[in-house]
Amino acid sequence: MTQNPMAHLATQAYRGAAVTVPPVRAVIMLLNGTVTYLQKCLQAQEARRFEEGHAHLTRATAILRGLSLHLDPTRGGAVAERLFETYNALIVAALRAYGRPGMRENFLRIMAGVTELRESWEAVDMRARTGSRAGDSPKRG
Repeated sequence: MTQNPMAHLATQAYRGAAVTVPPVRAVIMLLNGTVTYLQKCLQAQEARRFEEGHAHLTRATAILRGLSLHLDPTRGGAVAERLFETYNALIVAALRAYGRPGMRENFLRIMAGVTELRESWEAVDMRARTGSRAGDSPKRG
């Protein structure tokens, strides 16, 4: 299987992060990077630095592609399938919005979606670290 250079870099970033931090933390860090690159893309585009903007867009979508390619549907089932669809929908939305009228508003919605996804992963991470499960309510005394 051949990968383009950006997909290869995304894979390397994911693997590097996965070796040094727990997988959920790596996903959170990568989603943070996605938001950062989308913000930089928007700023560069608005400043009419089109090549720089495109480079940031490419990095953001490469991270999302890397995340989608590392899902394991045999272990993750419907959740992995839904995440795959979500990551790819975010990629398509960013590519469609780039350089078009309404780009700012569309990118802000995309960044909000990535941020919401990251916050969900942070909740999963917090539950894993504290040992609580979804649906558990705090004990009241």
